[in-house]
Amino acid sequence: MLISWLIEPLSFEFMRLAIAMGFFLGILGAVVGSYLILQQMGMMSGVVSHAVLPGIAVAFFWEINLAIGAFIAGILSALVVMLIQSRSTIKVDAAMALVLSSFLALGVILITLLKTHQIDLDDLLFGDILAITSLDVIQTAIITAIILILTKLFYKELEFYTFDPIGAKACGLPVNFLYFGLICAITITIVASMQTVGVLLVMSLLVGPAITAYLLVKELHEMMIIGAIIGVLSTVSGMYLSYYFDLPSGAAIVMIVFSFFLLSFLFSPKQGVLIRK
Repeated sequence: MLISWLIEPLSFEFMRLAIAMGFFLGILGAVVGSYLILQQMGMMSGVVSHAVLPGIAVAFFWEINLAIGAFIAGILSALVVMLIQSRSTIKVDAAMALVLSSFLALGVILITLLKTHQIDLDDLLFGDILAITSLDVIQTAIITAIILILTKLFYKELEFYTFDPIGAKACGLPVNFLYFGLICAITITIVASMQTVGVLLVMSLLVGPAITAYLLVKELHEMMIIGAIIGVLSTVSGMYLSYYFDLPSGAAIVMIVFSFFLLSFLFSPKQGVLIRK
């Protein structure tokens, strides 16, 4: 009975593609998200995920790949946050809130002015993983492989910068380059995840598995591994829930992510609320 329950959805190509996409995004989100959490930059994923909207509007108007416009707008928003933080006494959380709302408003205005009403905001904001193609899966697999290779090559530098950015700068590491690389990784992950869970829910894939793993382990590489397992299980489980209970796929994935976090929050061996009591 259980085997047939697991196999039945796989008879449909759209489910096989969706599960494959979820597998790669679960890994990608956890690896990038681990750096975000340790640097206390979780909200940066929210800034970038909302800031892609004006880039998408312009790309649609110019009839170029939407991912290119989204990537440029996402990078620009992160650089604006960094500029405000470094050139003023404004705290980073206030800068993020301002940039997030401003880029989102600019996107809405551009959609109106450029007459790009054909953009499906529902799919953009909430995702539609069942509409992906084999090309989307291949592109995401390539992105995941590149991020993993770069993480492996620069792991020591990134780890040093993550835990002690001031010390890393004092030792001569190119901290601005590392920061920019991290922002690029965030933006690429968000662009890859847009069609799956949408820009409003992509924060969950970047933050949820990483903070869940953070409650369970302390080493960065362990966070990545545990987070990736949680991310993959969440996306695949969410797809099965979506299939059998006719639920929105993106929302189902996010609720599975939150369920894993809640279990870790309550029962983590070292930090669980109930265990500590």
